[in-house]
Amino acid sequence: MPDTESGLASTDGVFTKCESCGEPIYEKDLKNRFNVCPHCEFHYPLSAPDRVRLLADKGSFETRDAGMMAGDPMGFEGYEEKLVAARKKTGLDDAVLSGTARIGGHPVALAAMDFRFIGGSMGSVVGERISRTMEFAHDEGLALVIVSSSGGARMFEGVYSLMQMAKTSVALSRYMTGSMPYVSILADPTFGGVTASFATAADVVIAEPKARIGFAGARVIESTTKERLPEGFQTAEFQRDHGLVDRIIHRLSLKNDLERLLGLLS
Repeated sequence: MPDTESGLASTDGVFTKCESCGEPIYEKDLKNRFNVCPHCEFHYPLSAPDRVRLLADKGSFETRDAGMMAGDPMGFEGYEEKLVAARKKTGLDDAVLSGTARIGGHPVALAAMDFRFIGGSMGSVVGERISRTMEFAHDEGLALVIVSSSGGARMFEGVYSLMQMAKTSVALSRYMTGSMPYVSILADPTFGGVTASFATAADVVIAEPKARIGFAGARVIESTTKERLPEGFQTAEFQRDHGLVDRIIHRLSLKNDLERLLGLLS
């Protein structure tokens, strides 16, 4: 059975079977291709540390705002245990990794979300880190690059998670008063409060192929509207054709395209 976190069906520990095309993939080859199938080019989830390795010039990334830990402001049953388990599983302290880096020699503020950490959900720590990244980028005159992969606001934190939409939007509005570009990269999946706040309000919005992008899930929309949704609804390709996404870029081309884009806009 495919792993719901990685999308890969494990066989003997050396090869995996692609969930999309069914072809066997040598695990080392998959890792070297940043979780892109060499047969059908299907994009599997990628961790935040691997996102940084993919995009940042080697050795240039420096973490900022590390050590911030989410609390349990609502006293939500089981939340603290989920946080402990997510930290142990991912090696991260929350669902976003943020800092500074260089991309093709261009200095940037960089943040990458990690879906493995409670579905990449945006709680108080994620919102604070994203906001601080924007504020630092504004103050230092840096280009801003954010990779989103999230199910939306973190329900375990209630209204504290919902207010992160406003917080990040205010920080982004201040950043946009400057002259440096904000490039948003949408990975599968990007939904909810992340989509409705900072992820789609960039100068340039890039998506990975076939990434699912939206606010509410398709089944929720259909049950509410009592209508069938169009074919491919909420895919990156649909969103590009309807103006939400500017470009769809293959993961292995992202760094080169970002370098050119930053060279033009910075």
